[in-house]
Amino acid sequence: MKMSLIKKLTASALVLGLSVSSMFAQEKWPDKITFGVIPVAGSTSMKENFGPLADYLAKTLGIKVELKLAGDYTGIITGMQHKHIDVAYFGPKSYVEAAKRANAEALVVEVDGESGLPGYNGTIITKKGSNLKSLADIKGKTWAFTSSQSTSGTLVPTVMFSKKGIDPKKYFSKVIYSGGHEASILAVKAGKVDAASTNNLDFNRGVGKQWSRDDFNIIWTSDLIPGAPMAARKDLPTSLKMALKGAFVSYNDKEGLKRLKNRGFIKGDDSVYNPVRDLIKLKNELKNKK
Repeated sequence: MKMSLIKKLTASALVLGLSVSSMFAQEKWPDKITFGVIPVAGSTSMKENFGPLADYLAKTLGIKVELKLAGDYTGIITGMQHKHIDVAYFGPKSYVEAAKRANAEALVVEVDGESGLPGYNGTIITKKGSNLKSLADIKGKTWAFTSSQSTSGTLVPTVMFSKKGIDPKKYFSKVIYSGGHEASILAVKAGKVDAASTNNLDFNRGVGKQWSRDDFNIIWTSDLIPGAPMAARKDLPTSLKMALKGAFVSYNDKEGLKRLKNRGFIKGDDSVYNPVRDLIKLKNELKNKK
């Protein structure tokens, strides 16, 4: 396995015009890396969905890989900032924040399981049978964002609301932050909130387990959002980052991808998330105009 990995790295080094001997002479891999994952679902679901991928990385890289879960998005960003996390699954907005605060470097981009595109769509959902079928219908009702660092759960709908002149604090009778997409979806299903923002990818992850498609109305869908990245700390050995990128791209375990509800990963870099930076800028500009 290690010899195969070295051959792949050698080929990559040659493409980059690097000396293989100098690359390996100057870099020493850690004995273990920590793989952090933002809490898009509950801890049990997260372990089921991302555990096989962590095991695959350990087998492919030949080093220990510890899966690290956190109670909120900021916990993963802060963990990388203090070098407690080496590689992480971020959402687009949380990655942009991690790139700024935690020296994160995007390696690959997630490919949606249904569309086959390296992106996903934000959605707003209500409970089936509630007769809440439009943005006008949810005025005065209860609302759930996910996390302040969530792209589809907060940033995208906030920009949409601002463009329409909607102030969520005034438009809804109550606004909460659920902490994650699974929590928001389950809150709508249970009738604890009337409407919530989420996305098609995290919604699909729970279909057939925590909920069915028929439990909800989808009353709004966003334009395509850049796919979620796997990112590593920039200060990790270059050869390790190259190996991580290759491992993610080559991950093709059918059962593992089925759990993730995606078709795998493609190469990506920081520039993929410039549209998200533009959204953050627009959000701030719209806020300042009020």
